[in-house]
Amino acid sequence: MYRNTDELQPDALHEILALRPEGATAGAVKVEDLYNRMKGAFIGRCAGCTLGVPVEMYSIARMRAIAVDAEMPFPPTQYWTDSDHPTKVHYQVNVRSDYLEQNLNKVPVDDDITYVILNLLLLEKYGKDYTLDDVAQIWMDLLPYACTAEEEALEQLKAGTRPDSAANFNKYVEWIGAAIRADAFGYVSAGDPETAAKRSYNDAYLTHRKNGVYGEMFCAASIAAAFTAKTPLDAVREGMKQIPKDSALYQALEWAFSCEAEVTDYLKARTLIDEKFPKMHPVHTINNMCAIVFALMLGGNDFEKCISECVAIGLDNDCTGATVGSIAGACLGFDAIPPYWYDKFNDTVCTYLKGYSTLSISDVVDRFVKLCD
Repeated sequence: MYRNTDELQPDALHEILALRPEGATAGAVKVEDLYNRMKGAFIGRCAGCTLGVPVEMYSIARMRAIAVDAEMPFPPTQYWTDSDHPTKVHYQVNVRSDYLEQNLNKVPVDDDITYVILNLLLLEKYGKDYTLDDVAQIWMDLLPYACTAEEEALEQLKAGTRPDSAANFNKYVEWIGAAIRADAFGYVSAGDPETAAKRSYNDAYLTHRKNGVYGEMFCAASIAAAFTAKTPLDAVREGMKQIPKDSALYQALEWAFSCEAEVTDYLKARTLIDEKFPKMHPVHTINNMCAIVFALMLGGNDFEKCISECVAIGLDNDCTGATVGSIAGACLGFDAIPPYWYDKFNDTVCTYLKGYSTLSISDVVDRFVKLCD
């Protein structure tokens, strides 16, 4: 039984930091081969996201059926070659068939990629000590539309609501939306999970509360830790130290790590999650963070297996696939990612931000390296 009280699950940063477990304040570690790891992290995120988009939130049975019809392996060890909804439009830009192997010629749009670029622009414009007001302003300037918690907050801002109140009366405040925005803060704090978690806080607070905020802090810290961790799984062990030890998310992550001997494949991983959280929405932070842990258990130090198993587990699997790709890429480095997973990107990533529809992947990586401490 989770102890979900306001005292144990605060929203204020200083209260969150006060409730972390022992070992949360370890010092920063210098990152060797920073460029290789940064490129691995961003390319990894793009690959995991692109693999997940055609089957986002599909059941395992539905994914298997597509794989059988397409005569491709499952879990997917290649980009999807078929879709049961090829004309579905993503973020008013790309149709789902654009994400299929035979049509890939760039990283197509997705919110999981767009928010990484948005937060790169935030950090470049306002610095690493950016404020909540700065987040709100850049959203108003560059973000044309959003989903769930982000949509609610954006509409509140447009109506004149103060940024510190934009998440009030928002029913999505513990969903995964904040967690998918964490990467930029992890990248620029490479080797320093505590600083990464702190830097992600204002971004999370605009739209989320409690475990929704902790989800972004956890992901930012895990990604920062991945730059120096021995394994991707070790990185998430470090990342969870940056959230309150009695929070529902922390307790769920502890449970996930306790299941390591039972997690023998993607199907067992999903069964454990469904049994543990039978009524939880598939876009919630908690069950999806457990899916990330299980995917990294199954994938080990094999980048392809990490994102493949993650997408096969399901839930919000373009989001989790992206985060797993980012963690594994940062830990293992770009050199450990098989060329198949990025050759067709042609050094190009797309977003739906105003004025930033297309960027060079190499340039994005260079800019993140430049921002590092």
